[in-house]
Amino acid sequence: MTGYGREELHKEDIEVSVEIKTINHRYLDISFYIPKSLLHIEDQLKMIIQEKMKRGKIAVSIHVTGKKANEKQLHTDWDLARQYIDQLRQLQSTYQLSGDISIEMLGQFPDIFTIQEVEEADSESEESIKLTLAKAVDKTVQMRLNEGTALKKDLLERSEKIQYKIKQLGERRKIVIIEYQERILERINKYLENTSVYDESRLYQEIAILAEKGDISEELTRLHSHLKQFQYIIEENQPVGRKLDFIVQEMNRELNTIGSKSNDPWISEQIVYLKSEAEKMKEQIQNIE
Repeated sequence: MTGYGREELHKEDIEVSVEIKTINHRYLDISFYIPKSLLHIEDQLKMIIQEKMKRGKIAVSIHVTGKKANEKQLHTDWDLARQYIDQLRQLQSTYQLSGDISIEMLGQFPDIFTIQEVEEADSESEESIKLTLAKAVDKTVQMRLNEGTALKKDLLERSEKIQYKIKQLGERRKIVIIEYQERILERINKYLENTSVYDESRLYQEIAILAEKGDISEELTRLHSHLKQFQYIIEENQPVGRKLDFIVQEMNRELNTIGSKSNDPWISEQIVYLKSEAEKMKEQIQNIE
C-alpha cells in the first residue's frame, strides 16, 4: 500500500498543488493538510479518495495560491460606527465643540473597518481542486498497482513452495505412522518381556490409538484447502488484503498443530521452514489493499 502521487493545476487566477503519500495500515486512515477555506468540503475530498483506496494510512497535502486563493473582503462594523458618531455628537453638544464629523475622522478608528480572508473557496475553485486531487489519486493508485503486481508474484511463489512441502509431508506421514507404531510396539514388548499375562488384542488397540494421535492427515487436508482459497482470492479484482490475512492465520494454526503432534525430526524441520514462509507471507499481505 506504499504509494505517492503529485499533481498540479495552473490557471490565471489560481494554482493548486496536491501531494499524496500512503503507507501500510490495517484500515483506511486519511489525514488532510489543507487551507482553512477548504475545510467545508473535506468530506467531499475524502470521498474522492475512498472511491479508489480502501486500505492504508494516507496523508494528503493541498496548497492553493493565486488571486482567488488570497481573496480578501473589507468589512464595516456599522453598529460600532453608529456608536462613534453618536458619542462624538454627544461630546459636541456637551462641551459646545465646533467642527464636523467627517469620513476622515471616522477613518482614524481602525476597529470600524476590518479586512478578512474569504472563508470558503468559490465553486469554480472547488471543482479545480477536486479535479487535481482526483488526478493525484490516480497516480498514487497506479504506483500501488505496480507494487501490488510484484507482491502478487512473490506471494504466489511462496504459496507454491508451501504446497510442494505439504505434498512431501503427506508422503512422509505414511512412513512416520508405520515407524511410530513399530517404536511403540518395541517399547511395550520390551516392557512386557518379563511377563506372560497381557491382552494382545487390547495392546494393538492401544498402539493404534497412540498412532492416531500423531496423525496429521486432517491438518494437511485443511492446509491444501487454505492454499487453494489463497490462490483463488488473490486473483479477485477487488480489495483482498484482509481475506488473505485471515487465510494465512488459519494456515499458521494448522502448522502449529502439526508441529505439536509430530515426533518426526524431518517433519518438525519442515514445519519450522513452513512457519517462516507463512510469516513472510503475512508481512507481505500487510502491503496489500
